[in-house]
Amino acid sequence: MLAQREVSVFVYDAVQLEGLNFTLPEVQTLMQGITVGGHRLSDQQIATNQADAWKELFRLIRENQFELTQDCACSLHRIAGKEEALEWGCFRSGSVLIAGTDYEPPGADQLVGLFREMINRLSDFEDVYDQAIHLFLTMARYRFFYNVNKCMARFIMNGHLLNCGYPAINIPASRQLEFNELMLEFYSSDDQAKMNRFVRSCMDERVVRIMKE
Repeated sequence: MLAQREVSVFVYDAVQLEGLNFTLPEVQTLMQGITVGGHRLSDQQIATNQADAWKELFRLIRENQFELTQDCACSLHRIAGKEEALEWGCFRSGSVLIAGTDYEPPGADQLVGLFREMINRLSDFEDVYDQAIHLFLTMARYRFFYNVNKCMARFIMNGHLLNCGYPAINIPASRQLEFNELMLEFYSSDDQAKMNRFVRSCMDERVVRIMKE
């Protein structure tokens, strides 16, 4: 319930982190099915895709259908990456690069095995937030899709949290610079410690307090 009330904020911050300059009222208007002036239709599609993917994530969780599987991730990407990615609804079939770092994501032929390994490694973490952040960071670093990777990583992270009865984590646009700098460092080092602390610092303490009541 708390997460659903905040969807417009989640979408606003997500598109801001991707460099799209929508205001929160504009995002709310788009979510009501009304286009807004001054933005490219392709950018509006990206924002709408984000909102639709959140709706689908909530449906999956509500109907006990959310799973940490390749099929579930691809079904969400089919919505989140619609008409934005080179391919959507499936793992990428070619190589990709990440701007600003010499790190190169693994080849397409390794992705299925790496996704399975990522899920198997969850047993290494006792804390649910460590598990969720592990999913987020691993998906962002391996780039399972041609595009919309960090967004998909956040969807899977929050799907795991919500499915376990924990509040979702939103990364605010106001911390975009810090987020980008730490992510570039993480891509090169594969050390999750700093990013784990950063993501935890983005938790809304008000929501955590309500959940404990």
